[in-house]
Amino acid sequence: MKYLIFLIGLLPFFVHAQDNHYQLEDFFRYDAELEQKIDDVFDEMNDTMRVGQMIVPAVGRLGKPTEHVNELLRKNYIGGILLLNGTKEGFTKMVKEFNTLNKENNGLPLLYSADAEPSLIGYKIKGCAPVKKANTMISREEVRKFARSICKDLKDIGINYNYAPVVDMSPNEAITYRSFGDNSDTAQIWSRIFIEETQKNRIVATAKHFPGHGYVVGDTHKKLVYIDGEMREVKNYEPLIKAGVLSIMVAHIAVKNNPEYNTNDMPSSTSRKIVTDLLKRKMKFKGLVVTDAMNMGGVASIPNCELKAAQAGCDLILMPVNEEKAVTDILGELKANETFKKQIYASVRKIIRLKICLGLM
Repeated sequence: MKYLIFLIGLLPFFVHAQDNHYQLEDFFRYDAELEQKIDDVFDEMNDTMRVGQMIVPAVGRLGKPTEHVNELLRKNYIGGILLLNGTKEGFTKMVKEFNTLNKENNGLPLLYSADAEPSLIGYKIKGCAPVKKANTMISREEVRKFARSICKDLKDIGINYNYAPVVDMSPNEAITYRSFGDNSDTAQIWSRIFIEETQKNRIVATAKHFPGHGYVVGDTHKKLVYIDGEMREVKNYEPLIKAGVLSIMVAHIAVKNNPEYNTNDMPSSTSRKIVTDLLKRKMKFKGLVVTDAMNMGGVASIPNCELKAAQAGCDLILMPVNEEKAVTDILGELKANETFKKQIYASVRKIIRLKICLGLM
């Protein structure tokens, strides 16, 4: 009853989200009032709802059935939804329907995400304005122009989180047409422009695929692939972190022959060395760390892979094979391990913080 009364009190924030005075750039700033808002929301949630905020299933042609996601919403097992392969019209309708059900269920507002890279948006969301592929853009002005175009279509639909840009270099055949090229300076500068333009439009940008997919052989959709030795693309992320990118996606790429960061034949997405020691501590990234899709060949066969990703330090678990099992596994470890519990609580507080700064609450 206490939680219901609290959420009824939050209804004005759902209805008048545009009145929220926080912006995305406030995410990295300390603000006492913002901290209190986060505390108020967090304290009224139980642990199942908290862990559920980390889970992001997909809907659309390559995602889960809508009714399955509706049931997850009813159980408070998810905090966001990836719109994967469909039409602009169809996804707009889905967002409205999910929002209606979510409000009826007194859930926190949802993060709606998409793989709206310049090279993929025309395939992933049909009906959007034409955009040049990343590898065919020829100037900073084009990057800025097409970032704005993508943002307009995403905002029309109700999407507030974009898994773009690709920061990888172009040699890998699975990445070539999705990358800004094989020049590190260009990749950094153009990625920063895409990120700035996206977040200026109140949509979260995501630099991917950390620690770097450009120089590996193979495709993580199909199998585990390896960085052999030096992680040459990590340096591309440093200026983007300094510039305020809000999200970084960690790939299902193993690292070998690197004494400091060997992942022992496990993907980076499940490696605490990569996610926590390197990205969060050494590189001082304070935003949201999201996994690449957990149903991909490079990770899906690993037992309890979603729990392992959370243990590594990932904040958002994208496309679990079994969402309910992912929640249950993380909850079980949370109850048994006080250090892990504190880590998960920190992740959930970041998610709540992002939702407030997006104007959703």
